[in-house]
Formats: sequence, structure tokens, C-alpha cells
Amino acid sequence: MRIVFMGTPGFAVPVLDAVVAAGHDVVASYSQPARPGGRRGRQLVPSPVQARAEELGIPVRTPVSLKGADEQAAFADLRADVAVVAAYGLILPRAILDAPVHGCLNVHGSLLPRWRGAAPIQRAILAGDTETGVGIMQMEAGLDTGPVRLEGRTPVDGKTTGMLTQELAALGAALMTQVLGDLDGHPPVPQQQDGVTYAAKIDKAETRIDFERPAIEVERLVRAMNPAPGAWCEIAGERVKILAADLLPFSFYGAGETVDDQLTIACGDGAIRPTLVQRAGKSVTSAAEMLRGFPVPSGTRL
Repeated sequence: MRIVFMGTPGFAVPVLDAVVAAGHDVVASYSQPARPGGRRGRQLVPSPVQARAEELGIPVRTPVSLKGADEQAAFADLRADVAVVAAYGLILPRAILDAPVHGCLNVHGSLLPRWRGAAPIQRAILAGDTETGVGIMQMEAGLDTGPVRLEGRTPVDGKTTGMLTQELAALGAALMTQVLGDLDGHPPVPQQQDGVTYAAKIDKAETRIDFERPAIEVERLVRAMNPAPGAWCEIAGERVKILAADLLPFSFYGAGETVDDQLTIACGDGAIRPTLVQRAGKSVTSAAEMLRGFPVPSGTRL
């Protein structure tokens, strides 16, 4: 098939690779424009999809918007059979959605209609969902409201956002190749009308840990924000990210205080013991290693 690929982050790269490996003709790859990267120099860094498409010799386009008539005409001129979309990050106007012969197929990282929107993986973890998945959705004008052609499921267990992102990207790539190989055999099925939830973009304010919350919710926040942007608290006036933590079943008085010298932290119900941390401006390390050079005594208020 003649395909236009549209994606930006690392999540989309396995999908692009799978489409190419399946023998489809990817005539162009769309990605968001390169962004400044690093703390020094602020040189423009292409997205993971742009970098991979260039390696594969696929023409890359990086418009800041698809709302203009010229961009829409240029897209239509590609005469695509279908557009494959994976975390592209830009709104697709009706003219874009309608241009390919078979429309636009999106790899969405949730079990629709649950968690429509920008941050489905993080929201599934935060909500304590026991299962999540990925669907191949026929796109329409609404926010992730289109019918689903094929779906795969996986348990959340104790996985982080990083772990689930990799798993769902691989699963979505496999499902997309199945759908592209037999569109008629995977007809679009309308989403259910009940059970709709929305996965709002993660706000920076959400990343600060509130130890008044139950420990189970704090541990979910830690996993949901790993690897980025990282859940954090202040220790001795310094911001410290907590990237992994064990749940402890017993409770202590004084939520938000350490109860020993191993960084066990009392929560509103239960406690957590961080295992992977990152001090400001330093590398990720184990909590035990951090404590050797940055001791945190029992009774320290976080």
C-alpha cells in the first residue's frame, strides 16, 4: 500500500519500522518540527521519528500546522492509500482525514473508550487500572472517538510508563501491520457509548508527591511519571525525583516524614521506600547509594 506515516516520539518508531518491514511504500513521513535539546547550545534536535525516517531514506515533512490550504494540498498530492498515525501530536483537519483512500489509522495506547486523549498510559497507571492495551482506530474529527479495527490487551501489573510505552508500541506495530494487510478482514467497530474517560495531558503540578495521599497512590504516581518527568519531593531543601519505590503495608504517624534512616516515608495510609532516585543535576542512582553521600535521618520532613 502507498502510505503516509505521521508520528513524533519514540513510541511511534516501532510502528514505522513495522510498516516498512511489511513491504509497504511509505512515500512521506510527517513529524513535529525539531526542538531545542540539551542545556547548552540549544541546538535543534529532530524527533525520533524524523531521525529514523531519514535513516530509512523516507522524505520527511515537519509543518508546524496542517490547517493551511497549501499544506493540505501538498498532503493530498501524495495520493496515499492510507495514513498511519502514531502519537503525531498535531490536530488533523477534516481535509487531511479525508485525503487518503482508506482514511487515517491511529495507534492509540488505551482500551477505548477508556482514556481518550493525550496521556492514556500515565492515566491508566494513576487510576490503578489492572489492564490496558492498544487499539488501531479509524480516525474521525472527534477526540479519539473513531471506531476500532483491532485491539490488543496487556496487564498493567507494576509497570512504569516507560515499560508500558515500549510494550504497547511493539503491540501496536504488530496490530497495525495486521490491519494494513487485510483492511476488509478488520472492519471498524464503533466504540461503546459508556465507559468514556479522558486522559488529560500531565500537568507539572501533578508531579510533586503529596505524602498525605495513600501510599498505593503515591507509588502509582512514581510509576506513572517514570521515566519522565519524574515524581519528586523536597529533601533538605533539594528537589529529589523518586523513580521507583516499594510499597510497605504498615502505617506510621506523621505523613510526609521519614521513619528510619533508609528513606522509608510515611504516607496518609501505609508507607513507601524509594529504591531509585535522582538528585537535582545528578544521575539516577539507587536510594542506598544516594544515602551514603546524602544521609536523610529518621524524622526528616519532606
